[in-house]
Amino acid sequence: MLLTLEPRGQQSRAMLWFSPLLAALLTLLSGALLFAVLGHPPLETLKVLLIDPVSDLYGLSELLVKALPIMLCALGLAVVYSARIWNIGAEGQLLIGALAGSAVAVNIIEWESQWALVITLLVGTLGGAAWGALCAWLKTAFNANEILTSIMLNYIALNLLLFCVHGPLKDPEGFNFPESAMFGDATRLPQIVEDLRVHGGLYFALLALVAVWVLLQRSFLGFQIKVMGLDKRAAGFVGFRDKWLVWVTLLISGGLAGLAGVAEVTGPIGQLVPQVSPGYGYAAITVAFLGRLHPLGIVFASLLMALLYLGGENAQMAANLPQSITQLFQGMVLFFLLACDVLILYRPRLKGIAKLKAGRSAKEATA
Repeated sequence: MLLTLEPRGQQSRAMLWFSPLLAALLTLLSGALLFAVLGHPPLETLKVLLIDPVSDLYGLSELLVKALPIMLCALGLAVVYSARIWNIGAEGQLLIGALAGSAVAVNIIEWESQWALVITLLVGTLGGAAWGALCAWLKTAFNANEILTSIMLNYIALNLLLFCVHGPLKDPEGFNFPESAMFGDATRLPQIVEDLRVHGGLYFALLALVAVWVLLQRSFLGFQIKVMGLDKRAAGFVGFRDKWLVWVTLLISGGLAGLAGVAEVTGPIGQLVPQVSPGYGYAAITVAFLGRLHPLGIVFASLLMALLYLGGENAQMAANLPQSITQLFQGMVLFFLLACDVLILYRPRLKGIAKLKAGRSAKEATA
């Protein structure tokens, strides 16, 4: 018997949602095998990685703290990817949002007005949107590939942030550490639960979740975005302006990533530091596809990715595993997801060897 793949006449909706679950299962099995090869007890190590970090209330709160920036970035990517515009720059847009908001916050430390936080968040969001607008301008004006431009802008954003924390935004009383001064209380997001780090950014994530769902599922703009993603020529025939949609989607994606960045510095961190993001923007790409570009799917995928971040930190301390274990699991999830997505387009079939040879002979005879 031989296993072959037959093209499906129509995409399988069941496999559309089953393949992420299959990818997660294959990731767990591969991780267990890897731990066994490294000499670690597989089940115990998986427990350290995936269960111990959320075994108490504090761990669950930390899970939300990690998930919020990933979710905001992934929701923005869901919008832009629905139009088949491949923005890989959420990381840079997040960093610019954190940098722009911090530049405002360190200059209004003495303010006690409620508007201080509003202005800081608004500037950070606009900063991320402006960074996304650079990709839109390069694509619409020069037909530059947005994959390449957005990736390169990530490195520019990172180096711009490093320059600022080592230079103009560096705390003069910070003992020469590359970090800004601590923000004033008026520019800090409030804690939702006392003694836990869950902050007001949760409300923005929930608001963004509803807004993106309405946009993609219930609005005419969302319909235009999806039509453009399915067939750009068809969108042009019915009068949808593709360049305008490129601008809109990249501005939304950049704005949500910028909001994620400024929420990080005004929330759990409280200042601008070089390690403001351990790769949330890149992780959001995997989350967007793992969640099938659907807001609800993105929620669960964000929690899973946040768990990998927490588990990686816990495995470092408890099992003496390297910090790169988080990136390894993220890579395995994406690899297996792409592999399992073959099942959406193709149907596995078992064919007999004799039947296969007969088919080949018939083809040779007709040739």
